[in-house]
Amino acid sequence: MDSGTRSTIARALVAGVLAVGLSVGVAAAPAAAAPGSIADAQRTADELEARIGELNQTLADAQAAADAAHAASAIALDDYQATQAAYQAAQQRAEVAAADAAAATASLGVAREDVVAFARRSYMQGSTYPEVAALLTAADPSQLIERAALLEAAGSHRSDVLDTVTVLQEQAARADVVARTAVVEADQLQAAAAAALEVAQAAEVSARDQAATVAAEQAGLETELAAVQEELRDLVGAQEAAERAAAVTPPPAAPPAGPPPASSGDDTPAGPGNSSAAQTAIDAAMRYLGTPYAWGGGGRNGPGPGLAPDEGVIGFDCSGLTQYAYAQAGISIPRNSRAQYAALPKVSADDLQPGDLVFWASNPGNPATIHHVAIYLGNGRIVQAPESGDVVKVSNMWWAGYAGAVRPSA
Repeated sequence: MDSGTRSTIARALVAGVLAVGLSVGVAAAPAAAAPGSIADAQRTADELEARIGELNQTLADAQAAADAAHAASAIALDDYQATQAAYQAAQQRAEVAAADAAAATASLGVAREDVVAFARRSYMQGSTYPEVAALLTAADPSQLIERAALLEAAGSHRSDVLDTVTVLQEQAARADVVARTAVVEADQLQAAAAAALEVAQAAEVSARDQAATVAAEQAGLETELAAVQEELRDLVGAQEAAERAAAVTPPPAAPPAGPPPASSGDDTPAGPGNSSAAQTAIDAAMRYLGTPYAWGGGGRNGPGPGLAPDEGVIGFDCSGLTQYAYAQAGISIPRNSRAQYAALPKVSADDLQPGDLVFWASNPGNPATIHHVAIYLGNGRIVQAPESGDVVKVSNMWWAGYAGAVRPSA
């Protein structure tokens, strides 16, 4: 679940608990109190009101910490996926370089065999003798003329053969260096990807632990809130208790009335795009509604196994779903959300069209903090793979943390 939705639900739950507590005995008036006890009751009511505020703040802080941990985990997963993609590209380059080096070595071997064959023929034909000796030992004038012509041709041929060997030796040496360098690069990136995966997995485990803690705390806080609210109602009456609670209870978060400003920067805005390709991508994503979220799972080929701690779960993470959807439309996009945002034509918020990819970030002004992506459906709705424990689903669009949008079909 995205952080905006989680925060909204948390606030709504708190407000709901308070409302339920207040709805009981609304018509009841506080018992008559002696003048000396009024001040004591007022102090107690103030203390209860303050406690309600503290409980609300505790819940909000815990939820914010859990949301931040989840965002950090998503960014770490992006780091791993980007490094893994770089490793796979380097591995392909290494394989091509190795094939080139093998071909160059084979060509050099053929050229060397040509040199040996030429030397053998020259020896058998007498052309390896010193030139004067070859001419003087001719049996007759006719053989002398033949040997003179052979020596002239052999000199030219010998030069061509040796020049070819020299060139091929240089090519083989260069190809070998390229191949060795490519292997080293691939090995380094493989190690970096493994290290990035460990960091991402640790961040995800931490985020889930914090989310579980928040859920446990929320249950306890809601129970305490209900008890405190009941005590406050008994002291001051339902009406005043409602007013006091409202003063310290934040309202449920709601998106701003208008869309956020267009993304700033030097990116060239997207054109109108291909509506047919966009619809194909939407249809592809919608076919997988209800598919489990798998942390690190899925991609252009469809649902796939998640990484630990989602090992064994077959499904999509957020960018795996978007990559798959556009692959079905014949459009190749990167595997991770930050790379998708960086690589594709940008769209302003007031120009969103169905099929556009929309992004959220810890710091909306910094694309390096992007941690979530979804497909815009139009009419304020998106299709997304939210988080572990959830499924691919249609959700309402939210603007908190909104970082921008791109149009893959443009």
